[in-house]
Amino acid sequence: MPILIVVNNVKEWPFQIPGVSVVDAWSYLTQPEYATMRAVKLFNLCKSYRYQSAGYYVTLLAMARGHKPLPSITTIQDMKSQTMVRFVSDDLDEMIQQTLAPIHSDEFTLSVYFGHNLAARYDRLALHLFNLFQAPLIRAEFAKANGRWQLKSMSPIPVGDIPDAHQPFVIRVATEYFAGRRKSVRKRVTPKYDMAILFNPEDDMSPSNQGAIDKFIKAAANLGIGAEVVGRDDYARIAEFDALFIRETTQVNHHTYRFARRAATEGLVVIDDAESILKCANKVYMAEVLSCSKVLTPKTMIVHSDNVESVGATLGFPCVLKQPDSAFSAGVVKVRNEAELAERTEEFLARTELMIAQEFLPTTFDWRIGICDGKPLFACKYHMAQGHWQIVNHADAGDDRYGLFETIPVELAPKNVVRTALKAAALIGNGLYGVDIKQANGKCYVIEINDNPNIDAGIEDQVLKDEMYRRIMEVFLQRIELRKAGIET
Repeated sequence: MPILIVVNNVKEWPFQIPGVSVVDAWSYLTQPEYATMRAVKLFNLCKSYRYQSAGYYVTLLAMARGHKPLPSITTIQDMKSQTMVRFVSDDLDEMIQQTLAPIHSDEFTLSVYFGHNLAARYDRLALHLFNLFQAPLIRAEFAKANGRWQLKSMSPIPVGDIPDAHQPFVIRVATEYFAGRRKSVRKRVTPKYDMAILFNPEDDMSPSNQGAIDKFIKAAANLGIGAEVVGRDDYARIAEFDALFIRETTQVNHHTYRFARRAATEGLVVIDDAESILKCANKVYMAEVLSCSKVLTPKTMIVHSDNVESVGATLGFPCVLKQPDSAFSAGVVKVRNEAELAERTEEFLARTELMIAQEFLPTTFDWRIGICDGKPLFACKYHMAQGHWQIVNHADAGDDRYGLFETIPVELAPKNVVRTALKAAALIGNGLYGVDIKQANGKCYVIEINDNPNIDAGIEDQVLKDEMYRRIMEVFLQRIELRKAGIET
């Protein structure tokens, strides 16, 4: 992908960076050869991004031409928004206080060059600011009031304002940034498309193990997609890719959701998409949509402060209480009597206005049907952990924490289980889902729909093996090609 740097005046650009072309803003805006360039990665280093200025129009026309500008129009607007600046200040508050604590003055300016600062002690804060305001050269102004630091403003740094003493550092970090993709991915053949796989190998609760990630990368390569593992600190690089595959446990107030939103804004194909994360992350939403769609579930109540006293009479004991954002069986408790119910509901409702209560439906295992693009992929029986009522016993740190599993061909799974799973998943979207179902009394009860189901090498892939990874990557390929053709998926 060609790299183009746009500045107000080329004579002000003092750097020589291999593989990078530099053009003045007026030429980029007016010369026809730039309008016809394809697959360009553009870095807008104009002095100002003020509305209807040359810098503003560089990014605007870059978007219209299908180029990938940094900063985007969204970032330009965010830097001007005091609401967004305050949000970032609150979001990074702990890091800001720790990083700036040694400073004795009441004001501080942090220069961020491609996500870095000249002083190593400020580098982590610089990277996080770069991830949230994706602009190559930015100036962050901080002020201290009542003993606490706050971010006050964000603005671009004009190339001419870079001190001479900083220029060698800027050349180094810019060169490393532009070369980053080419250094990190070794390929014999240049892939047609690029995919980012968001994955944290240090997370014990990750929905995929390293073996599965390796198989996804291999399956993608066989289809002409260069897949690369990225982490939460790679937020600013997402625009470089054609697709994002999230293989971390997703939450709404979380970097996974921000990645999904940013990727969609940049036109990437995304699984899990932000809407699926939003829907699946909240069990109150799930209970309501399943009820409205006449999908059978265990008897369920949406609990709030006005009806909490009727839970026991309605559902009986034991019953199950669920935090709206619980995951991996955490935040889900079984209560045996009114005293436990009162204690737990008070605890949960202190954090949320609404929660879920369900009748307890004991089974020896739960079905999970994996679904991608509206088609069933795998069928697993997840057995309850030894001596426990859930498939994961969070109180046990030993080998018995998880129950046994059994993967069978989808064709051999009960047809009513698969049909129910497909109907439930369709209520969320057309991404990758895992639908948990209990069979009892001759009926199928949907427990929940997961937007990032486990796909671990040696478990969910026992039947299809490498074919499972190929099928998922084929969905990405089809959607990327439709998106490139201007057809929404």
